[in-house]
Amino acid sequence: MTTAGLMVLMFKAGMALIGPETVGRRRPPWAAAGLAVIAIGAVVTQLCWSGAMDAFDADPGKTGWWRVVTSVFMQNGGLFGGAWNIATLVVVAALAEWFWGAPLMVGLFAAGILLPQHIDALFGESDRATADPRNFAGSSGATYFLAATLAAALLLRAARGGTPVERLLALAVPVAGLAMWFAQSNGHGLVAVYGFVLGALVRALARPLLRPDRDLRRPPRITVASLTGLAGRRFRQAG
Repeated sequence: MTTAGLMVLMFKAGMALIGPETVGRRRPPWAAAGLAVIAIGAVVTQLCWSGAMDAFDADPGKTGWWRVVTSVFMQNGGLFGGAWNIATLVVVAALAEWFWGAPLMVGLFAAGILLPQHIDALFGESDRATADPRNFAGSSGATYFLAATLAAALLLRAARGGTPVERLLALAVPVAGLAMWFAQSNGHGLVAVYGFVLGALVRALARPLLRPDRDLRRPPRITVASLTGLAGRRFRQAG
């Protein structure tokens, strides 16, 4: 419940950052869709090949340089856990793509894959059994890391004139993450703190390059609203 609650906090922060009323006017998040295709393809591979987990997970007792990346797209939480991981990955990656842009979103997602284990080792946390929220497989760790970058961006924006609710919402993410880590040794909270810190640094350094409102200033030819409207019409025609 606490893990899901933290994700809800970060989702709300991401929506506050983007503006829920602007979603329909934004271009489709193609990079996020690409991550979704990879994640779903990995699940299909697991269903079709019983040895997929052994070949691609991040068990430290096995060799293979690729495991740190491929393990992110393996799911070991059962039907509900896998569905939750993929759904949250798609939503968070879409929000991040609209704010950060596709290249930076992919870069931050990659950082969520590669950085936590090195930071854990730096602070001597790598020996704790729950330091890796993926338990050697699963996309949740990288997703929570990426989602926390949006909360950091919201805090920096709110500090320059946002509402008190936005500031509290953004600050609640690292506070809740630390509380989860110290109270439960829940690795999702720790990677969220890592993502929050990196998100704040990237937002401060890359601010002149970010154009989160570009779709609102120059509307794209294809938008989320146009795609959903087309899909709805075809569904009604098929019915």
